[in-house]
Amino acid sequence: MTASDSDGRLGEEFFTPATSSFTEFLAAHRPELLPTRPPFPDGVRARDGRFPHGTTVLALAYRDGVMIAGDRRATMGNLIAQRDLEKVHPADDHTAVAFAGSVGLALDMVKLYQVELKHFEKIEGIPMTLNAKARRLAGMIRQNLDQAMQGLAVVPLLTGYDVSAPEGERGRIFSFDVVGGLYEKEDFHAEGSGSPYARGALKKLFRKGMDRREAALTALHALYDAADDDSATGGPDINRRIFPIVSVITGDGFERLSEPETEELTREMVEQRRSRPDGPNTTP
Repeated sequence: MTASDSDGRLGEEFFTPATSSFTEFLAAHRPELLPTRPPFPDGVRARDGRFPHGTTVLALAYRDGVMIAGDRRATMGNLIAQRDLEKVHPADDHTAVAFAGSVGLALDMVKLYQVELKHFEKIEGIPMTLNAKARRLAGMIRQNLDQAMQGLAVVPLLTGYDVSAPEGERGRIFSFDVVGGLYEKEDFHAEGSGSPYARGALKKLFRKGMDRREAALTALHALYDAADDDSATGGPDINRRIFPIVSVITGDGFERLSEPETEELTREMVEQRRSRPDGPNTTP
């Protein structure tokens, strides 16, 4: 009996003790459902500019936890494929993931990761530790290596609130490379084509102990700088009222800043740029 039996009953694989990893369960019983399955024959690469590509995302620690943000643009070669893409997603109550890279593949990977964390908690009765969540995502990226080598890479950025860490150090940031390398970053980080400019702005503006408003303005300035120098990164679109996505993770869990709050902060940041087009000076 299999899960596809016409009588609608679950197959025996659903009642057999197995791993707490949903990804491994799919690999064993329905590998065709995995987003990491090879899309092309060996030796065939994705043609540049034929698939939507997401760009700049960033994260920074602040007084109450960690903030994660991203621009909204997806490009396809020299075309703007989407202006309002959502690149920042909650993974669970105290973890969030953002992505740069191939959009369709990244969205599928995020959905699978969300199920992976829920599945583990249901099977084991406890949530994963933040370190384990980071390692599990690294393993999923490693499984995507064939696609990355064929031109469909995904580079996620993971943030979480670690209740087991010392006070003031609970907002944590993890980055990855296309082969699944895992790196914890201190204070801030950015990924995507605009990341060198975003990291430059964060290096200039970041300071420890910022409150939520200060951190949000810092993130918005960094995304603005990325858009100023990287054509694949979208700046705030005042006319269409499309603004970056900014979310926080604290002891209370994941929260996406409301659109009115993000709009207010974005308009304040843009107004500051009228008098200082290159952005604010380094905070003393």
